[in-house]
Amino acid sequence: MTRRLLLRGARVLAPDARSAPLADLLIEGDRIAALLPPGSAVEDAEVVEAGHRLVIPGLVNGHTHGHGGLAKGAGDKWDLALLLAHAPWVGGGRGLADKKLSVQLTAVELLKKGCTAAFDLPAEFPGPTPEGLEAMAEAYASVGLRAVLAPMVADLNFFEATPGLVDSLPEAHRARAAAMRMAPAAETLATLRRAAQGWRHGASGIALGLGPTIPLHGSEEFLRGCAALAEEFGLRVQSHVAEARYQAAAGELRYGGATLLEHMDRMGLVGPRFSVAHGVWLTEGDLALLAKRGGGLSHNPGANMRLASGIAPARAALRAGVTLGIGTDGSSSSDNQNMFEAMRLAAFASRLWEEADEDDWLGTAETVRLATAGSAALLGLEAGEIAPGRLADLVLLDLGHINWMPLNDAANQLVWTEDGSAVTDVMVGGAWKLRDRRVLGVDEAKLAAEAQAAADRLRAANAGAKEWCEAIAPHVACHCRALARGWTRSRRLLRAE
Repeated sequence: MTRRLLLRGARVLAPDARSAPLADLLIEGDRIAALLPPGSAVEDAEVVEAGHRLVIPGLVNGHTHGHGGLAKGAGDKWDLALLLAHAPWVGGGRGLADKKLSVQLTAVELLKKGCTAAFDLPAEFPGPTPEGLEAMAEAYASVGLRAVLAPMVADLNFFEATPGLVDSLPEAHRARAAAMRMAPAAETLATLRRAAQGWRHGASGIALGLGPTIPLHGSEEFLRGCAALAEEFGLRVQSHVAEARYQAAAGELRYGGATLLEHMDRMGLVGPRFSVAHGVWLTEGDLALLAKRGGGLSHNPGANMRLASGIAPARAALRAGVTLGIGTDGSSSSDNQNMFEAMRLAAFASRLWEEADEDDWLGTAETVRLATAGSAALLGLEAGEIAPGRLADLVLLDLGHINWMPLNDAANQLVWTEDGSAVTDVMVGGAWKLRDRRVLGVDEAKLAAEAQAAADRLRAANAGAKEWCEAIAPHVACHCRALARGWTRSRRLLRAE
């Protein structure tokens, strides 16, 4: 018999996020069955009293990196190039248990802060492994979140992929940088194929995806191979496209004036299951192309500010017809997994565009929809709004919490005042995963002890790599910023002409 659950007496956020009337919410199995008048009697339903609660759709993280869970607080004054330069020590030396632990940390933080699903691009060096993918999928399943697990893959590393970077380093460091290698394209593609053929985590809500990490980091052979795999197995694809100015500059140098997105389109990757992460430096033509192909964009304002990348053209993307979601990015580049903060920053950032007025800004109800239904569309989930037939992925917030004293406007307060601390309960597919602020699937005290022990061990093991990364960092910054400045100057000259 299908389990029936009645949440009684709550305020329920409307699909347009503009109101939150009192209602009873009937759930059957993993779906929302009906919205009923308060006090409705329903036979054979377990009743959960939800007075003084606001029920909202689970927030959906449009872009993150599970491997960042062990790397919170790793850096300070880093832009994207410096983050990539420091990757050998930030994520180095990890065994299988570390990979699972890091994803569990990410998933637990997402859950406790009101998120029910995530598009995750986890990394393994020099390439994905079957056992690593299994461990990371199990980490999400243990916490109870849905995910698209899209391993971040490449056949060129940061130093190979950035034009002129190795030669810009002092001679003493060039050999070490040049010797770093990703797994060969054929090997990585074969691993991904085996994973797709034997994937067994769909019933747990964990779908396999594909994450060709940055267009520059993939040879044409590799990117075409990724496109073929995605098409054959129906995989969702996400890639960091035009995140930073130096990447946009390097792409035009390498691809004969074509943009990074245009190159990915030529490789066959841009389509309805494809989404861009960040997209700060996408052109108007890129947005038109992305919309034409039915693709999406995850707007990750916190990481873009943290790494000095800029502000993604969210309003321009919406006007072009691009499916837009919101994400946090990983915890080594935004340092938390708080989708409430991501909403707030997205709304703030929309007000910083030069010559923009209030018609260009993201309103609060619109921002809530982007972080729920918008991101859910990037993952291919029938979630993101409270309506009959939708997945019962729900979050309950305490209206007695200081964030909601008094309740004036649900959408405004979700974006302007909520920070995750009023979240009391989270349901995924009609089953409780967080109850009275307690994670049901994981022992948090044990997780904390394991995390600290792993961090201490990895810090010692990666000390030598950290020293080398710090030595080359000023040269990496100088080279990548020169690329970016040259590109910006050329753009200004073209506009002047």
